[in-house]
Order: sequence, then structure tokens, then C-alpha cells
Amino acid sequence: MSIMKSRRNFIKLSALGSAALVTTSFKSSKKDKAVINKGPRINKPIVVSTWTAGMQANAEAWKTLKKGGKALDAVQKGVMVVESDPNNQYVGIGGLPDRDGFVTLDACIMDENNRCGAVAFLQDIENPVAVARMVMDKTPHVLLVGEGALQFAKEQGFKTVNLLTEKSKKDWEAWKVKSKYQPVINVENHDTIGMLALDADGNLSGSCTTSGMAYKMHGRVGDSPLIGAGLFVDNEVGAACSTGVGEAVIRIAGSAIVVELMRSGMSPTEACRVAVERIIKKHKNINNLQVGFLALNNKGEHGAYSVYSGFNYALHTREQNEMINAKFNRN
Repeated sequence: MSIMKSRRNFIKLSALGSAALVTTSFKSSKKDKAVINKGPRINKPIVVSTWTAGMQANAEAWKTLKKGGKALDAVQKGVMVVESDPNNQYVGIGGLPDRDGFVTLDACIMDENNRCGAVAFLQDIENPVAVARMVMDKTPHVLLVGEGALQFAKEQGFKTVNLLTEKSKKDWEAWKVKSKYQPVINVENHDTIGMLALDADGNLSGSCTTSGMAYKMHGRVGDSPLIGAGLFVDNEVGAACSTGVGEAVIRIAGSAIVVELMRSGMSPTEACRVAVERIIKKHKNINNLQVGFLALNNKGEHGAYSVYSGFNYALHTREQNEMINAKFNRN
């Protein structure tokens, strides 16, 4: 009898012990799951853009982002403000002309689904980024250039305007007196505005617009409208844009390289640095060769790096609205 009783007690205690173990394991799993799901805080929404004009552009983009709007709409509306500012001589109306006196504009835009549109060597249209958006939304193509881009813009209802302001015309005429037809390279506040944004839904988009290198050869197109060079977006990783001497950026597919470096685990700043070092390595002479990269990953981390000092970018979040000096390779 005592043996049977002991056996029953053993079975009872074993069952209770197993239940306790299951309960403990279940509680532990729930706790672990909560820790795993918590994850790092994503800094969103956020918008960054190149140079001091980026403050003006970011303010406009933020109107869309703070209401929960799409990053794609934000990056378009943001840079359009700068395109429409005649006092900015590097973008849109008022941009400095080529060596023959023609203002030619380039722009591109890209969203979280890798949809993209671009225009190059576009004349007489104030907002090339809006035309690039139309190329993305209404055609099967990515890039339209020259007369074809202008024809398409007119068909979409864009009005033609004289892009050469009196100030830019006078500067061009003064340049012609001394010029040897060498393009002007600016180390600070160069001829591009690139913008990257991460919206409240965690989606990335980017845009890039420029009047190109001042006093360039007629027909020259730089990196700004070229997807993978002047701009690249991959929602799984991040986005990047460039500014400076476009030919140098094109030679290494600069913005795509920055995104791929972030994919490998680099921070935005580190990825930009490695891309800049690659440009320096590929060019025997880097005198006046200023290039800067700006990057934003899908966690809302941002960073920039340039060949020479002087490159800066604008940042706008819920907590910050400021200019940040990029790190650089050389003074």
C-alpha cells in the first residue's frame, strides 16, 4: 500500500513539475518576444538635404512629413521651392548658364518601390523635378532628355519661362571677359540640391535637381539626373545623393555604391567616406575636385562626407532643424 501511494505521489509531483516548467518556459518566451519586438527606435519622419538651401527645402518638405504624408511628395515639394527661387543660382530659374548662355536643367526622383523618373538637358521649364515625377508616373521610361523632355513637359501642362535672370546673365557676361571656357568649380554651396526623406510609415524617397556646372559645355549632363550616380534609394537599406563634380561621381556610380556599403553594415557617414576615398583613388589630380555624399538609412540615421571641407547639409526632425558640417578628407 505504501508503495502504491508513493508511486501516485511521484506521478502527481512529476505532473506538477512539468506544468511549472511549461508555464515558466511560456512566460520566458513571452518576455523574450517582447524584448525582441521592441528593437531600436527608428528616427522618423526625417528629411536631409544638401547645402544651406536645404534649410528652405526641408521646411517645405516638413509640411508634408509632419502630417504623415509620403516621403515621395515631400522630396518633390521640398526641392521645388529652391528651383523656383531666382536668387539661387545653382538650381532652377536663375541658374547659371552654360558657356553659350543657355540655362539647362537636370533632375531625378525615386521612391520606396524603386520607381524613378528623370529629365536632363531640359530648357525653359522652372521645375524639372516635377517633370521627372511625371516621367515616373505617366511613362514607361526613366529618363527623357533635351527637346523630348521639353515636349513631354508641355504636353503635361508645364509653362515655358525664361530661366536666365538678369543677375545670372550679368555674371555670365563678366565670366566671358576673362574665361578660357573652363567650368567654375565651387568647393562650397555647389550646383546641386539633393534631398532624402524617411516618412512616418518608414518609407524612403529621394530627389536631386541642378542647373549643372556653371559655364559648362553646351550639352553637358552631370550625375544629378542619373539614377545610381546622383541619387539612389533602396527601401531595404537606405538612400544616398551626391553633389559636386558629377563626372567623378558617375565614374564610380557613387550613390549606388554608398547604399551598397550601408547594406554591408556601414553607417551612413562611413559609407560616404569610403565612396569619397574611392573617388580620390580613381583620380590622379583632385585639385578643385569637390564631391560630397549624403546618406540616410532606413533607421533614420544620417551622415555625409566630402573630398574637401566646406560641404554641409540641412537636417529636419521633430527635435532638430539645423545645418550640419560634413566630415571631410582634406582641407
